[in-house]
Amino acid sequence: MRVSKLLSSRGLCSRREADEYIERGWVRVNGQRVALGARAQPDDDITLSPQAKTQQARRVTILLHKPIGYVSGQPEPGYQPAIELIKPENQWLQDGDPLFSATHLRHLAPAGRLDIDSTGLLVLTQDGRVARDLIGETSVIDKEYLVRVEGALSDANLALLNHGLTLDGEALKPAQVEWINDDQLRFVLREGKKRQIRRMCEAVGLTVTGLKRVRVGRVRLGELPPGQWRYLRDDESFDKP
Repeated sequence: MRVSKLLSSRGLCSRREADEYIERGWVRVNGQRVALGARAQPDDDITLSPQAKTQQARRVTILLHKPIGYVSGQPEPGYQPAIELIKPENQWLQDGDPLFSATHLRHLAPAGRLDIDSTGLLVLTQDGRVARDLIGETSVIDKEYLVRVEGALSDANLALLNHGLTLDGEALKPAQVEWINDDQLRFVLREGKKRQIRRMCEAVGLTVTGLKRVRVGRVRLGELPPGQWRYLRDDESFDKP
């Protein structure tokens, strides 16, 4: 197996980061420096140099309250990508927070999608480990949404929203869906197919009129104002305790 794939599977870094570290001579297999494209056995001892760990420590993760009208990933005609909101005047500063640095825009990418007509917590990160934890194939990090709907929902269809629906020919993972008031549902999902919640609601006869992501793992949107962002703090983690 390629060393870069092994590094990624062990959660040490992303595949892209692994290739970068190998090119810089920062990866050793059984004590020996390896070249790009090198292969290793699954039980081999693979280590990162102190330089790689230092670089990882400098990489930032940003929490943005994405407004409606911004796309989370690649820009669409007539719309702006959410990353354009990451600028000094939009930083929500609290005591002890670091100030914005332009270097934090390099390799910054969204770790998950949030539809153009949805709002709430969008995570952008330079750290491949964070991206892997949030959107990797083995991710177990859940996301919480508040969803305003129109239409009637029977008990049977509420049960279907929790488990039993399929999208694009694939069964959806179990979800947690419950009413929190007369026109608002709370969704907790561990996957993120394109427009998943809206399509789930359509499948049971509901129309979504508002959708807001309020939590990713253990990190909540909290009081972060729309259109503003902050850095993930050292004492915060997406992982479950």
